[in-house]
Amino acid sequence: MGPAGSGKSTYCSTMITHAQTTSRTMHLMNLDPAAEEFTYKPAVDIKDLISLEDVQEELGYGPNGGLIYCLEYLIQNIDFLEDELGHDDDDYLLIDLPGQIELYTAHTIIPQLVSTLHRLDYKVCGVYLLDATFVDSAPKFFAGVLSAMSAMVQLEIPHINVLSKCDLLPPAKRRDIERYLNPERELLVGDIGSATRPKFQALNHALVQLIEEYNMVSFLPLDVADEESVEMVLSCVDNAVQYGEDLEPKEPKEFDNDDGEEL
Repeated sequence: MGPAGSGKSTYCSTMITHAQTTSRTMHLMNLDPAAEEFTYKPAVDIKDLISLEDVQEELGYGPNGGLIYCLEYLIQNIDFLEDELGHDDDDYLLIDLPGQIELYTAHTIIPQLVSTLHRLDYKVCGVYLLDATFVDSAPKFFAGVLSAMSAMVQLEIPHINVLSKCDLLPPAKRRDIERYLNPERELLVGDIGSATRPKFQALNHALVQLIEEYNMVSFLPLDVADEESVEMVLSCVDNAVQYGEDLEPKEPKEFDNDDGEEL
């Protein structure tokens, strides 16, 4: 499942392109009713059921209210999703979800969607995208980590954090980002302490301890121009959902030793 956060469209197209390059089947499921352009045609599209534009025009909702209405309508008509998914045991779905953080921390819509996928025997992994160009200070990094943790607690599924748009960072900035991929406690305390007022020192220590105990300070850098970076992220998702463990091995082709023709 996923991704939630910034750069999700680029993430989806990058992963599907990589899958095709490695002769792997991956289907895009669009559950963002506001999405308009796709590099790859979705196999399942919520807009075949309801669109944000129609909700805004007919009901007078704003963008956020209309988006929530669309997803609630999907949950109320979940048979649409069940019919569209099909029954292929080997389906690998990449689900494009809206990026509004409140959907993953304050509403029950996405957890209900997860429950439906589990009922249909899908293994689900959440991919949380944090814009690397946004992480230019310790307080912003903390904000990203805590929002990711909130989503993890709400969804209760395997969860992977990704720093997206690393390809857009200049070399100096990229070195700064590397400090936050797996930072030590002293680094976090020092950085956040120097960026906030002294009276918040006790709070800063408590937040660092919380992050450390839940092992949430772990991000994968994603550079869409680097195939190894893309493969690393996909491999972590595969491991989280145990992809491939239940696939039936295919019979190898047999060839005649003399002329190389298949028997």
